[in-house]
Amino acid sequence: MNILILGSGGREHALAWKIAASPLTTKLYCAPGNAGIAREAECIALDITDHAAVIAFCKARQIDFVVVGPEGPLCAGIVDDLEAAGIKTFGPTKWAARLEGSKGFTKDLCKANNIPTAAYERFKGADAAKQYVRQQGAPIVVKADGLAAGKGVVVASTIEEAEAAVDMMFGGGLGEKAWEIVIEDCMVGEEASFFALCDGDTAIELASAQDHKRVGDGDTGPNTGGMGAYTPAPVMTPEMNKRVMDEIIFPTVNALKKAGAPFKGVLFAGLMITKDGPQLIEYNVRFGDPETQVIMLRLMSDLLPALMAARDGQLKNFNLRLYPDAALTVVMAAKGYPGAYTKGTIIEGLDDAAQTDGVEIFHAGTKTDGDHIVANGGRVLNVCARGQSVAEAQQRAYAAVDKIKWPEGFCRRDIGWQAIAREATRDDK
Repeated sequence: MNILILGSGGREHALAWKIAASPLTTKLYCAPGNAGIAREAECIALDITDHAAVIAFCKARQIDFVVVGPEGPLCAGIVDDLEAAGIKTFGPTKWAARLEGSKGFTKDLCKANNIPTAAYERFKGADAAKQYVRQQGAPIVVKADGLAAGKGVVVASTIEEAEAAVDMMFGGGLGEKAWEIVIEDCMVGEEASFFALCDGDTAIELASAQDHKRVGDGDTGPNTGGMGAYTPAPVMTPEMNKRVMDEIIFPTVNALKKAGAPFKGVLFAGLMITKDGPQLIEYNVRFGDPETQVIMLRLMSDLLPALMAARDGQLKNFNLRLYPDAALTVVMAAKGYPGAYTKGTIIEGLDDAAQTDGVEIFHAGTKTDGDHIVANGGRVLNVCARGQSVAEAQQRAYAAVDKIKWPEGFCRRDIGWQAIAREATRDDK
């Protein structure tokens, strides 16, 4: 089969690495790709926002299956357009992608279907939003309704902070002015990410993970697209996984099917595990980044047939197998991220680092410049490792990080701390 992956980040490198290993793959392309993906696939300089150009490429190269990585093209209807052109594609339709594209839409769907989530209200103006904040008090959560690259949520510890977030979002602080915001209660518990493959009619559990959103050690500083992750999430016991499927995933799939917009693709549920059980924070309608990188390391099954079964409505009797190991990734970012940062700095030592036992390095914001790999984004590398425990995976990942020569880069040094603390407590008993 000829396969095309759309995207250029660490998630797409991990997907390319896994799909390239499938015996079903004849030729693998990625648009636009990056320096690491170029080792797995032929990278194509294609504007993935230009749907007509993507369709023309697929027809010219006889593409059998397209895998869409980022949320932007999904919310813009790339799946609808490719399928209309007769090209099989993994991912939800534009209508179903509103689960990520509109937080208000998702909250309303949860309310209508008794899916556990925080109490909320939607606002189109700052004055009413601020009045609600003052009524509810703090802590409180302020969310921009649309896509914001993981930066559209403010957990405000004071009323003043919440009001500032309202002004920032309506004032264009996220790049463009928010047309609507959602304000919701602040849930208390432990966060986790949960992934399920869906075929429009049913869903199967893939894996759980925990992300590290804040830029600094000890979960300090501003939110980012993710500075590291590990899988599985210890808080996600088999019993909790079942509750998530029964109380959150299945009701969502059923609601969209009933609405005439069946969800096909991967549902990525951001969860808060509270004393009362799992609560939905938000949905994403694509693989997570950097969670995909660690999940692909643990996935024993061939990924490609699973993605095809999701698209074809054939997941009912499908089964996915994962290695029992833990996996962890450390994101190396350009200094200054998530603020202003410099592109074009040279990265050395990657081949040496990749020789570390159990390690895979997935590129995110990189490109080739002559004989050099250079930084070409904010989040630049994902240094990933498997191990029998999160602690072992962490040790291997940081051993590889320390072999990479990139003075203009930085990373957190505490990825996996919650799981490692749990492991240490368990070992002491």
